[in-house]
Order: sequence, then C-alpha cells, then structure tokens
Amino acid sequence: MRLKKSSLVAALLALQLAAVPAFAQGGAEPAAIKGRIAVSAEGRIDTPPDMATITMGVTTRGDTAAAALSANSAQLAAVLQRLRAAGIAERDLQTSGLNLGPQMDYSRDGKPPRILGYEASNMLTVRVRDLAALGTILDQAVGDGANTFHGLAFALSDPEPALDAARVRAVHEARRKAGMMAEAAGVKLGRILAISEGGGMADPMPKMRGGMAMSAEAVPVAGGEVSYAVSVDVTWELGE
Repeated sequence: MRLKKSSLVAALLALQLAAVPAFAQGGAEPAAIKGRIAVSAEGRIDTPPDMATITMGVTTRGDTAAAALSANSAQLAAVLQRLRAAGIAERDLQTSGLNLGPQMDYSRDGKPPRILGYEASNMLTVRVRDLAALGTILDQAVGDGANTFHGLAFALSDPEPALDAARVRAVHEARRKAGMMAEAAGVKLGRILAISEGGGMADPMPKMRGGMAMSAEAVPVAGGEVSYAVSVDVTWELGE
C-alpha cells in the first residue's frame, strides 16, 4: 500500500511539471539567433630599423684550462674596451654562455682518448643604436679578438608605434573582407560581437652565421626594413 501511494505522488508531480511552459522559468521566450560572420586579418608595417643586435664571441685554446680561460678573458676584455670606446652603453653589452672544456683526440685505434688541450668560449650580445657606425664596430671587434660570429638582427628600439599602426591596419582589413563577403551574400554587417588580437611579431631579418673572415676595412652593412605584423579575429552580427 505504501508503494502505491509513492507512485501516485510521483505521477502527480510529473503531470504538474509537464503543464509548465518551457520558457516560464526564464521569463520571455528567447529571441531568434541571427547570422554571424567571423573574419581573420593581418596588418603589417614595414619600416627602416634604428637598432641592430650583434651576437659574437671569443674562442681561445690553451694547453691547460687556466691558460685557455686566461687568454679568453684577455681577448674579451679588449673587445669590450673597444666597444665602450665606440660609444656602446653598458646596458647594451651582455656576456653569456661561458664554456670551458677539453679537446679530445679519439683517433687512437682503440686506445683511450687523450686530451689535446682546452678550449674556452664566451658569447657577447651587443646592441648598436647608431647604425651608421655598425660596420666599423664589427671590424674593430674582430680586430680586437672577436673570432666567432653568431648573428646580426635589425629591429626598432621602440616597436610599439609600429605595432599600433599594424593593429589599426588589421582591423581595417578585417572590415573590408567582412563587408565584401556580406555584400556577396546579400546581407549587411551589424554590430561587432567579438574582437581579439593575435600575436604581434617582427619578421626575422637574414642572419650571417659561422666564423668571420672580414677585411681590415669597415664591414658593409645594409639595414633594409623590418616588418611588424599583428593579426585580429573579428566577429560581426549579420543584418537583413
């Protein structure tokens, strides 16, 4: 008897819930969803650089680890002194990547390898803000002992104005593309529903790599242009 009473209560509750309109709990009936169009676009700004970053190094060898390191320190000190004399500020000089290790001979026909000597290397990153002096600075650094060269890249010291211009250009390009597609579809663009920015980036410039073989004359250098690009994603509501 108790089981029958529980079943009757459950049936009555189910009937009451079924009689309630689906939209009563949320107020008014939801409006119809309008069409949307989503567009991705990129804005790019090409501009002459005003700064260059050089990555160079000093590599030395010696019969002992101490000798290799001492020679490396002396050559690097000479390079740093020359760069400072050329007007490079302390904030634009950074040493990194000090390595010291043995040079091994493994070609002994099954015999244990032997140490031939020791090699020390140290990296130096230099920001050059006077591009007119870049070729001379490169030549002088080589003359004072920088004997490895790992890269030369151009950039803007303050990229934000270029990135802002690229953002504006990207939004204009997104609107152009969206308007063209909406016109082809016979509809109109409504309000913007969402807009987001992708990555801002500078296109990498060609880099010179490997050991340097440079003449006594100033190294010829052409800065060209650097490119900054920003992408945006924009979603519009479509009208009639």
